[in-house]
Amino acid sequence: MPLRSAPTARQRRLGAELRKLREKIGVSATEASELLGIERTKVSNIETGRAGISAERLRAMACVYECSDSALVNALAAMTGERSRNWWEEYRGILPAGFLDLAELEHHATELRVAHAMHIPGLLQTREYAHAVFDQVVPPLTPPQLEHRVSHRLKRQDVIFRSDPVTYTAFIHEAALRMLFGGRATMRRQLHHLIDMSERPHITVRIVPFSAGAYPGAGQSIGFAMGQVPALDTVQLDTAHGSELVGSESQLVKYRTIIERMGAVSLLPDRSRELVHGIIKETL
Repeated sequence: MPLRSAPTARQRRLGAELRKLREKIGVSATEASELLGIERTKVSNIETGRAGISAERLRAMACVYECSDSALVNALAAMTGERSRNWWEEYRGILPAGFLDLAELEHHATELRVAHAMHIPGLLQTREYAHAVFDQVVPPLTPPQLEHRVSHRLKRQDVIFRSDPVTYTAFIHEAALRMLFGGRATMRRQLHHLIDMSERPHITVRIVPFSAGAYPGAGQSIGFAMGQVPALDTVQLDTAHGSELVGSESQLVKYRTIIERMGAVSLLPDRSRELVHGIIKETL
Protein backbone atom coordinates (compact mmCIF):
# COMPACT_ATOMS: atom_id res chain seq x y z
CA MET A 1 0.00 0.00 0.00
CA PRO A 2 1.50 3.39 -1.00
CA LEU A 3 2.32 5.93 1.67
CA ARG A 4 -0.16 8.74 2.25
CA SER A 5 1.05 12.06 0.90
CA ALA A 6 -1.26 14.09 3.12
CA PRO A 7 -2.48 12.20 6.22
CA THR A 8 -5.45 13.73 8.02
CA ALA A 9 -5.25 15.10 11.54
CA ARG A 10 -7.05 11.99 12.79
CA GLN A 11 -4.48 9.72 11.13
CA ARG A 12 -1.60 11.80 12.50
CA ARG A 13 -3.16 11.69 15.98
CA LEU A 14 -3.39 7.90 15.86
CA GLY A 15 0.30 7.70 14.98
CA ALA A 16 1.23 10.20 17.68
CA GLU A 17 -0.61 8.17 20.32
CA LEU A 18 1.26 5.03 19.28
CA ARG A 19 4.54 6.94 19.52
CA LYS A 20 3.59 8.06 23.05
CA LEU A 21 2.96 4.44 24.07
CA ARG A 22 6.32 3.38 22.65
CA GLU A 23 8.25 6.22 24.28
CA LYS A 24 6.49 5.66 27.60
CA ILE A 25 8.30 2.34 28.06
CA GLY A 26 11.58 3.68 26.66
CA VAL A 27 11.64 1.61 23.48
CA SER A 28 13.28 3.08 20.37
CA ALA A 29 11.71 2.81 16.91
CA THR A 30 14.43 0.34 15.96
CA GLU A 31 13.77 -1.83 19.00
CA ALA A 32 10.02 -1.67 18.35
CA SER A 33 10.52 -2.83 14.76
CA GLU A 34 12.53 -5.82 15.98
CA LEU A 35 9.90 -6.74 18.57
CA LEU A 36 7.09 -6.41 16.02
CA GLY A 37 8.97 -8.07 13.15
CA ILE A 38 8.57 -5.13 10.76
CA GLU A 39 10.93 -2.62 9.19
CA ARG A 40 11.95 0.43 11.21
CA THR A 41 10.68 2.73 8.45
CA LYS A 42 7.26 1.09 8.81
CA VAL A 43 7.15 2.05 12.50
CA SER A 44 8.15 5.62 11.66
CA ASN A 45 5.59 5.92 8.85
CA ILE A 46 2.82 4.60 11.10
CA GLU A 47 3.75 7.11 13.79
CA THR A 48 3.60 10.03 11.34
CA GLY A 49 0.29 8.86 9.88
CA ARG A 50 1.83 8.25 6.46
CA ALA A 51 1.19 4.51 6.66
CA GLY A 52 -2.06 2.87 7.68
CA ILE A 53 -2.37 0.18 10.31
CA SER A 54 -4.92 -2.55 10.90
CA ALA A 55 -6.77 -2.93 14.18
CA GLU A 56 -5.07 -6.31 14.64
CA ARG A 57 -1.57 -4.87 14.25
CA LEU A 58 -2.42 -1.95 16.49
CA ARG A 59 -3.44 -4.32 19.27
CA ALA A 60 -0.18 -6.21 18.76
CA MET A 61 1.76 -2.96 19.09
CA ALA A 62 -0.17 -2.02 22.22
CA CYS A 63 0.71 -5.41 23.71
CA VAL A 64 4.40 -4.95 22.91
CA TYR A 65 4.22 -1.46 24.39
CA GLU A 66 2.72 -2.93 27.59
CA CYS A 67 -0.43 -0.79 27.39
CA SER A 68 -2.99 -2.21 29.82
CA ASP A 69 -5.58 0.54 29.21
CA SER A 70 -8.16 -1.48 27.26
CA ALA A 71 -10.45 1.52 26.73
CA LEU A 72 -7.62 3.46 25.09
CA VAL A 73 -6.58 0.49 22.95
CA ASN A 74 -10.18 -0.05 21.79
CA ALA A 75 -10.53 3.65 20.95
CA LEU A 76 -7.28 3.61 18.96
CA ALA A 77 -8.34 0.44 17.15
CA ALA A 78 -11.52 2.24 16.08
CA MET A 79 -9.36 4.91 14.43
CA THR A 80 -7.47 2.48 12.17
CA GLY A 81 -7.99 1.94 8.48
CA GLU A 82 -8.23 4.42 5.65
CA ARG A 83 -10.15 7.64 5.93
CA SER A 84 -13.79 7.43 5.02
CA ARG A 85 -15.06 9.24 1.94
CA ASN A 86 -17.27 11.61 3.88
CA TRP A 87 -18.81 14.88 2.72
CA TRP A 88 -15.76 17.01 3.58
CA GLU A 89 -13.65 15.16 1.01
CA GLU A 90 -15.37 17.16 -1.72
CA TYR A 91 -13.54 20.22 -0.38
CA ARG A 92 -10.06 18.66 -0.55
CA GLY A 93 -7.89 20.86 -2.72
CA ILE A 94 -10.47 23.65 -2.51
CA LEU A 95 -10.18 24.65 1.15
CA PRO A 96 -7.13 24.53 3.44
CA ALA A 97 -6.63 21.10 5.02
CA GLY A 98 -7.46 22.50 8.47
CA PHE A 99 -11.11 22.95 7.44
CA LEU A 100 -11.38 19.28 6.55
CA ASP A 101 -9.59 18.19 9.72
CA LEU A 102 -12.04 20.21 11.82
CA ALA A 103 -15.07 18.65 10.11
CA GLU A 104 -13.63 15.16 10.66
CA LEU A 105 -12.84 15.97 14.30
CA GLU A 106 -16.40 17.15 14.99
CA HIS A 107 -17.88 14.16 13.16
CA HIS A 108 -16.11 11.67 15.42
CA ALA A 109 -16.36 13.61 18.71
CA THR A 110 -18.49 12.21 21.52
CA GLU A 111 -19.13 15.73 22.86
CA LEU A 112 -18.23 19.27 21.80
CA ARG A 113 -17.59 22.32 23.97
CA VAL A 114 -16.66 25.69 22.52
CA ALA A 115 -15.76 29.08 23.96
CA HIS A 116 -16.06 32.22 21.82
CA ALA A 117 -15.55 35.85 22.74
CA MET A 118 -16.06 37.88 19.56
CA HIS A 119 -18.44 35.95 17.32
CA ILE A 120 -21.14 33.29 17.42
CA PRO A 121 -19.72 29.73 17.20
CA GLY A 122 -19.68 28.29 13.70
CA LEU A 123 -22.12 25.43 14.36
CA LEU A 124 -24.73 27.95 15.54
CA GLN A 125 -24.32 30.48 12.72
CA THR A 126 -26.88 31.36 10.08
CA ARG A 127 -25.78 31.47 6.43
CA GLU A 128 -25.82 35.26 6.22
CA TYR A 129 -23.93 35.67 9.50
CA ALA A 130 -21.28 33.15 8.36
CA HIS A 131 -21.00 35.06 5.08
CA ALA A 132 -20.40 38.29 7.01
CA VAL A 133 -17.72 36.63 9.18
CA PHE A 134 -15.80 35.21 6.22
CA ASP A 135 -16.15 38.53 4.41
CA GLN A 136 -13.65 39.92 6.96
CA VAL A 137 -10.89 37.42 6.12
CA VAL A 138 -7.48 38.94 5.30
CA PRO A 139 -6.52 38.87 2.47
CA PRO A 140 -10.04 39.13 1.02
CA LEU A 141 -11.59 35.97 -0.41
CA THR A 142 -12.89 35.75 -3.95
CA PRO A 143 -16.66 35.17 -4.27
CA PRO A 144 -16.15 31.42 -5.00
CA GLN A 145 -13.73 31.04 -2.07
CA LEU A 146 -16.16 32.79 0.26
CA GLU A 147 -19.04 30.58 -0.85
CA HIS A 148 -16.97 27.42 -0.36
CA ARG A 149 -16.16 28.41 3.21
CA VAL A 150 -19.76 29.28 4.01
CA SER A 151 -21.13 26.05 2.53
CA HIS A 152 -18.50 24.02 4.39
CA ARG A 153 -19.44 25.69 7.67
CA LEU A 154 -23.13 24.97 7.15
CA LYS A 155 -22.44 21.32 6.30
CA ARG A 156 -20.42 21.00 9.52
CA GLN A 157 -23.64 21.75 11.36
CA ASP A 158 -24.91 18.27 10.49
CA VAL A 159 -23.35 17.00 13.73
CA ILE A 160 -26.01 18.85 15.73
CA PHE A 161 -28.88 18.13 13.31
CA ARG A 162 -28.33 14.45 12.54
CA SER A 163 -30.44 11.67 14.10
CA ASP A 164 -27.77 11.04 16.76
CA PRO A 165 -26.62 14.62 17.41
CA VAL A 166 -23.47 15.34 19.37
CA THR A 167 -23.91 16.96 22.77
CA TYR A 168 -22.89 20.58 22.24
CA THR A 169 -22.13 23.30 24.79
CA ALA A 170 -21.26 26.86 23.75
CA PHE A 171 -19.86 29.49 26.10
CA ILE A 172 -20.27 32.86 24.37
CA HIS A 173 -19.20 36.25 25.65
CA GLU A 174 -21.77 39.04 25.62
CA ALA A 175 -19.47 40.99 23.29
CA ALA A 176 -20.16 38.46 20.53
CA LEU A 177 -23.89 39.18 20.81
CA ARG A 178 -23.31 42.87 20.21
CA MET A 179 -20.85 42.67 17.29
CA LEU A 180 -22.94 43.61 14.25
CA PHE A 181 -21.62 41.16 11.67
CA GLY A 182 -23.68 41.82 8.55
CA GLY A 183 -25.68 44.67 10.08
CA ARG A 184 -28.63 44.90 12.47
CA ALA A 185 -31.08 42.77 10.49
CA THR A 186 -28.58 39.94 10.03
CA MET A 187 -27.62 40.09 13.68
CA ARG A 188 -31.24 40.07 14.82
CA ARG A 189 -31.93 36.92 12.82
CA GLN A 190 -28.72 35.36 14.13
CA LEU A 191 -29.64 35.98 17.76
CA HIS A 192 -33.15 34.59 17.27
CA HIS A 193 -31.54 31.52 15.68
CA LEU A 194 -29.19 31.24 18.66
CA ILE A 195 -32.17 31.23 21.03
CA ASP A 196 -33.96 28.59 18.95
CA MET A 197 -30.89 26.37 18.91
CA SER A 198 -30.36 26.76 22.65
CA GLU A 199 -33.77 25.22 23.27
CA ARG A 200 -32.78 21.92 21.68
CA PRO A 201 -32.19 19.25 24.35
CA HIS A 202 -28.63 18.42 23.23
CA ILE A 203 -27.48 22.04 22.90
CA THR A 204 -26.54 24.29 25.81
CA VAL A 205 -25.77 27.98 25.34
CA ARG A 206 -24.32 29.95 28.22
CA ILE A 207 -23.45 33.63 28.03
CA VAL A 208 -20.54 35.26 29.83
CA PRO A 209 -21.86 38.75 30.70
CA PHE A 210 -19.67 41.87 30.71
CA SER A 211 -20.20 41.95 34.48
CA ALA A 212 -18.15 38.74 34.83
CA GLY A 213 -14.99 40.70 34.14
CA ALA A 214 -11.77 39.05 32.98
CA TYR A 215 -11.28 35.29 32.65
CA PRO A 216 -8.62 32.96 31.14
CA GLY A 217 -8.76 32.49 27.38
CA ALA A 218 -10.84 35.62 26.76
CA GLY A 219 -8.75 36.54 23.73
CA GLN A 220 -9.27 33.40 21.66
CA SER A 221 -11.87 30.99 20.34
CA ILE A 222 -11.53 27.46 21.69
CA GLY A 223 -13.13 24.23 20.63
CA PHE A 224 -12.88 21.13 22.83
CA ALA A 225 -13.77 17.84 21.16
CA MET A 226 -14.11 14.83 23.45
CA GLY A 227 -12.74 11.55 22.12
CA GLN A 228 -13.77 8.03 23.04
CA VAL A 229 -11.46 8.34 26.06
CA PRO A 230 -10.07 11.52 27.70
CA ALA A 231 -6.57 10.83 26.39
CA LEU A 232 -7.95 11.27 22.85
CA ASP A 233 -9.61 14.63 23.50
CA THR A 234 -8.56 17.36 21.05
CA VAL A 235 -8.49 21.15 21.33
CA GLN A 236 -9.18 23.26 18.24
CA LEU A 237 -7.96 26.86 18.20
CA ASP A 238 -8.97 29.53 15.68
CA THR A 239 -6.03 31.71 14.69
CA ALA A 240 -5.39 34.35 12.04
CA HIS A 241 -3.40 31.78 10.03
CA GLY A 242 -6.05 29.06 10.29
CA SER A 243 -7.32 26.27 12.52
CA GLU A 244 -4.86 24.54 14.85
CA LEU A 245 -5.43 21.20 16.58
CA VAL A 246 -3.56 20.32 19.77
CA GLY A 247 -3.73 17.21 21.92
CA SER A 248 -0.77 16.85 24.25
CA GLU A 249 -1.59 16.02 27.85
CA SER A 250 -0.36 19.38 29.18
CA GLN A 251 -2.35 21.31 26.57
CA LEU A 252 -5.51 19.33 27.29
CA VAL A 253 -5.19 20.06 31.01
CA LYS A 254 -4.73 23.77 30.31
CA TYR A 255 -7.71 24.12 27.99
CA ARG A 256 -9.98 21.96 30.13
CA THR A 257 -9.27 24.43 32.93
CA ILE A 258 -9.99 27.43 30.68
CA ILE A 259 -13.32 25.94 29.56
CA GLU A 260 -14.25 25.16 33.18
CA ARG A 261 -13.35 28.70 34.28
CA MET A 262 -15.46 30.17 31.50
CA GLY A 263 -18.34 27.96 32.58
CA ALA A 264 -17.94 29.17 36.16
CA VAL A 265 -18.41 32.83 35.20
CA SER A 266 -21.17 32.30 32.63
CA LEU A 267 -24.91 32.58 33.16
CA LEU A 268 -27.08 29.48 33.37
CA PRO A 269 -28.97 28.55 30.17
CA ASP A 270 -32.32 30.19 31.05
CA ARG A 271 -30.65 33.40 32.19
CA SER A 272 -28.49 33.35 29.07
CA ARG A 273 -31.58 33.25 26.84
CA GLU A 274 -33.06 36.14 28.81
CA LEU A 275 -29.94 38.18 28.16
CA VAL A 276 -30.06 37.44 24.42
CA HIS A 277 -33.74 38.45 24.31
CA GLY A 278 -32.85 41.63 26.18
CA ILE A 279 -30.13 42.56 23.70
CA ILE A 280 -32.50 42.02 20.78
CA LYS A 281 -35.06 44.37 22.34
CA GLU A 282 -32.48 46.87 23.54
CA THR A 283 -30.25 47.34 20.51
CA LEU A 284 -31.71 45.52 17.52
